[in-house]
Amino acid sequence: MSAAGSTRRGPALGVYVVLVALAAVYILPFLIDVATSFKTEPDAASDPLSLVPRTATVEAYRTLFVDSPFPLWFRNSAIVTVLVTLGRVFFDSLAGYALARIPFRGRAPLFALLVTVMAVPNVVLLIPKFLVIKQLGMYNSFSGMVIPLLADAAGIFIMKNFFESIPVSIEEQARIDGAGSFRIFWSIVLPMARPAVMTIVILSFQGSWNELNHFIVASNKPELYTLTKGVARLAAGGYGQGTKYPLKLAAAAVMTVPVAIVFFIFQKRIMNVSAGAVKE
Repeated sequence: MSAAGSTRRGPALGVYVVLVALAAVYILPFLIDVATSFKTEPDAASDPLSLVPRTATVEAYRTLFVDSPFPLWFRNSAIVTVLVTLGRVFFDSLAGYALARIPFRGRAPLFALLVTVMAVPNVVLLIPKFLVIKQLGMYNSFSGMVIPLLADAAGIFIMKNFFESIPVSIEEQARIDGAGSFRIFWSIVLPMARPAVMTIVILSFQGSWNELNHFIVASNKPELYTLTKGVARLAAGGYGQGTKYPLKLAAAAVMTVPVAIVFFIFQKRIMNVSAGAVKE
């Protein structure tokens, strides 16, 4: 091996070592989570960082699905997440197309306002959200949990930027053939924006599945608890005495499964700003 080759390989090896170390730091807590969910409670309390249970058991999962409200929380989260994801794909796409293609008075200030909203921390909007939901009679209902999440500024921003990358000539040809604005949007432009749509699907699914703050102000009925609210209460000791580490971490492990499945299915379709665009 030449000296030059050794010189080049040295820094590369150092980079790989750093990357492996960072990966281990990120993945270790999840491995501890999964391992602890198969431990007995005394084993989890005495050796919480061990990756190998002394006595492997699925008692935590049995308790979770049979003797706790976890299935109800899962169902509520699934309903809300599916509705919010479908709503965001539809409404974010419509709003993004309008801002990108339809000329109307005040379009530029409206887009500036949209960017401003993206910069506002969500926690600042919790009290106004609560007041609006309460005033409209949607408190303690699925409508109050779903409707305020059906559109988001970041999704509109992503769709607008992607629609602007699609040549206008394609739409002009469709108008010559007699297609209206919505027909052009739905049948021509939206299918071309599939990478952006898949990005919205992933972000919306993950965001609504992991949402907590909004659900805290939208309802307080136990029957409407989502996974985030239920598991947060479980982690705080709201369902019995003792540490219950295996039960809590089993719930956390199960929560990650749907998001992981959606991500691995759609990861290759995440938006590329030039994907789908046709050069003029």
